[in-house]
Amino acid sequence: MNYSRSKGIGMTLFIVLLLTPIYWLLNMSFKTNQEILGGLTLWPQEFTLANYAVIFSDSSWYSGYINSMIYVSMNMTITLLVALPAAYAFSRYKFVGDKHLFFWLLSNRMAPPAVFLLPFFQLYSSVGLFDTHIAVALAHCLFNVPLAVWILEGFMSGVPREYDEMAYIDGYSFPKFFVKIFLPMIRSGIGVAAFFAFMFSWVELLLARTLTSVDAQPIAAIMTRTVGASGIDWGVLAAAGVLTIIPGVLVVWFVRNHIAKGFALGRV
Repeated sequence: MNYSRSKGIGMTLFIVLLLTPIYWLLNMSFKTNQEILGGLTLWPQEFTLANYAVIFSDSSWYSGYINSMIYVSMNMTITLLVALPAAYAFSRYKFVGDKHLFFWLLSNRMAPPAVFLLPFFQLYSSVGLFDTHIAVALAHCLFNVPLAVWILEGFMSGVPREYDEMAYIDGYSFPKFFVKIFLPMIRSGIGVAAFFAFMFSWVELLLARTLTSVDAQPIAAIMTRTVGASGIDWGVLAAAGVLTIIPGVLVVWFVRNHIAKGFALGRV
């Protein structure tokens, strides 16, 4: 009984500590700058939606969310299209240097984004990809593809090879077998890989800010420009932060079952 009570108290305390920053961000988004800077209040004394009105009425703000969703979606699609056949090759075939190549892929994920910043900037400026959505999507693939390959390889290795052989005996071509039989068996792994690809691409700032200027600038970069002559616009910044959390919450909600199975069964 004491153990259950202590466990309940611990979980309650953990949830409170976890939600406090989110509540405080939401609380600030409904306040004026004068109230935010005037003192500590647990809820808005002068409730206002002006901060959200600024974001939804100013194209320099809401275009940042659109740009972020575009290149994040492109990155997730490219990452899965590349990682799925690569992970299948690593899980099913043995070839010279396979372990070294696999380690090299993971070493790219371990490197900080700043290492690749200058090469990407010069390359994209030379070929005309600077300030485009595909530029950021491809740059993020350098980090997301190795992680996706590592995750998916663990799931694919858990599928017995006999399924491949039985499909070939039944007359399935490889593309038909891969799409109709194999992929549904590892859908949890695909959900986990897509989640991590989204998470990194959505929150990454250094590459996204450096490789864009106007047309494809993400919301994370725009949020760093809230300093004006009168100081930081805390209310608008808090409202932008709340709206930035919403896509992540929606993604987690839609893939929650796959994530739970992935953490229980896969290499995560």
